[in-house]
Amino acid sequence: MKAFLEYIPLLLFLLLYKLDPRDVSIAGGSFSVGGIYSATAVLMASTIVVYGWAWIKEKTLSRMQWIVVGAVLVFGSSTLLFRSEQILMWKAPVVNWIMAAIFLGSEFIGASPMAKTMFGTLAEMPEPRWRRLNRFWVGVFLLSGFANLYVALNYPAYWVDFKVFGGFGIILLASLAQIVYLYPYLEQKPSQDESPH
Repeated sequence: MKAFLEYIPLLLFLLLYKLDPRDVSIAGGSFSVGGIYSATAVLMASTIVVYGWAWIKEKTLSRMQWIVVGAVLVFGSSTLLFRSEQILMWKAPVVNWIMAAIFLGSEFIGASPMAKTMFGTLAEMPEPRWRRLNRFWVGVFLLSGFANLYVALNYPAYWVDFKVFGGFGIILLASLAQIVYLYPYLEQKPSQDESPH
């Protein structure tokens, strides 16, 4: 449910981006709806609402959530200020590369790799396997970033579709691969209902 709520801003962005721009009058004011700029404004507003609600409910946001919020606001406001769609095209690659850097950096800074920090409650594995899983996610984020940039620069008519569905597909496939990787170790994690013998 939480993941779906975080996907709402992207879906709203896609919906408005696909609409042909038109002027709409509301309360005596005229607003343009449809196209990149109104879609960007809605992306920013809905991101604030969704992540603001998550922050109120959970009293915190994860590092990844803060990165997403920050990137949406920086790239979105720059897109609106400079009236340049190309600025927003860089958001997905930059966010993915930041995530790759965080996962890679966690191997040298901190107590454990980011993969273990995020998924360590699911399974107990030897440290070398956590490091391999961590590097796998570095690769996934690098690939996703470069794929987003490639589509944005070479197929600009499809960059929004790829950003919404292609990026989701890459993460989904990577998550399925991670489940297969973790599977042999899932049953070794004792459940809370079991008492130690």
